[in-house]
Amino acid sequence: MARLIHALLRALAPAIPRPTLPEAIRAAIGAGIGLFLTGILLYLITPTASLLGNPLLIAPFAASAVLIFAVPNSPLAQPWAVVVGNTAAALIGLATLQLYPQPLPAAAIAVLLALLATAALRATHPPAGAAAMAMVLAPHPAPLSFALHPVLTGSVLLVLFGMIWNRSTGRIYPFRHAPPPAHGTTDKTPERRLAPSPETLASALQRLRLGANIGVEDLARVIETAEAETAAHALGQITADEIMSRDLITALPETTLPDLVQTFRDHRFKSLPIRDDAGRYQGCVTIDALAGLSDPALTAADLADASIKTARATTPLADLIPLLADGRQQTIPILRGDSLVGLITRSDLIALLIHHLSLT
Repeated sequence: MARLIHALLRALAPAIPRPTLPEAIRAAIGAGIGLFLTGILLYLITPTASLLGNPLLIAPFAASAVLIFAVPNSPLAQPWAVVVGNTAAALIGLATLQLYPQPLPAAAIAVLLALLATAALRATHPPAGAAAMAMVLAPHPAPLSFALHPVLTGSVLLVLFGMIWNRSTGRIYPFRHAPPPAHGTTDKTPERRLAPSPETLASALQRLRLGANIGVEDLARVIETAEAETAAHALGQITADEIMSRDLITALPETTLPDLVQTFRDHRFKSLPIRDDAGRYQGCVTIDALAGLSDPALTAADLADASIKTARATTPLADLIPLLADGRQQTIPILRGDSLVGLITRSDLIALLIHHLSLT
C-alpha cells in the first residue's frame, strides 16, 4: 500500500521544471502586454464595439498567450497552430450550435470535432478546444463571421505581439529552424554530420507521440548540447590557456593593406589578430577580407571582422569546439581583460583531439 501511495504521489508531482524568476517575469509581462494591446486594437478596428459589451477579447486568447509568451518554442504555440487552430475551432463551434442548439451536447461535439479538425490541419492548439466550447456556451449566439473577427484577427495580433516581445527579450519565436550552412552548400555543419538526421528525429518524435512537445530543431539542439557536455567531461578541465599559441604575429590598427598582404604571404595565415601598442585586442583581419582590394590607404582597422568571436584564457576547451567547428572562423583570439594573450586555431584543436584519442 505504501508503495502504491508513493507511486501515486510521484505520478502527481510537478512535471515541469520551475522557470527562473527572470524568465517567469518576462513571460508574464509579455502575456499581459500582448493581451492588453490585442484587446485595444480589436476594439479600435470594430466601430460598433464597446469596452463593456460585445466581448471581443475572448477567454481562449489568454490560454494562447500563455503558450506564446511562456513556451514560445512549443509546437503548440507556433503561429499556424494559434491562428488556424483558434479560427477553425471557432467556426466549428458556431456551426455546431446552429445545427444542434442544445448547449451541453453541442459543446462536447464541438470540442470533439475541433480536435479532429485541428489535428488534420496540423494546428493542434489546446486553447482551440476552449474556443470551440466558448462559441457554443456564449450567452448570446454569435454569427459565423465571429470566427474571422475577433477570433482570427485577435489570434494574428497575439502572434505578432508574441514575435516582437519574444525576439526583443532573447527568445526565438516563431519556431526555431536549422540555420542555413555558413559555407553556402547543402552539407550539414560538421557537428551535425554524425548526428541523427532531421527525418530520423521527426520519425522518432512521431513514433513516441512527442511531436506536440518539442520540435525537430530543438531536439537536435538538446542532443548537440548533451554531446558537447559529454565531450567536456571527456576532455577534463583543459582550458584555452593550456593550448593557445602565445608567440603571436599581429598587426597594428594602422597597418596598411600592402603590409597585411605581405604578412599573410609570409606566414600563410588565414586570420591575423590586431592589437595596439599597449597590447589591447582591436579585432581580427581574415584573408578573405583582402580579396579584390587594391587601395593602399586601407588599414587593418578598416578591414577588421567584427563577427570574430573571442574567448577568455579560462574558457573550457569544450566551449571552444563549436566556435571552430561551424566553419565561420578559423581562429579564436584569447583575451585576458582587454589584452590579446593568445590564439587557438582549428589546427590546434585537431592536434589536441588526436592526442586525446591516442591516449584513450
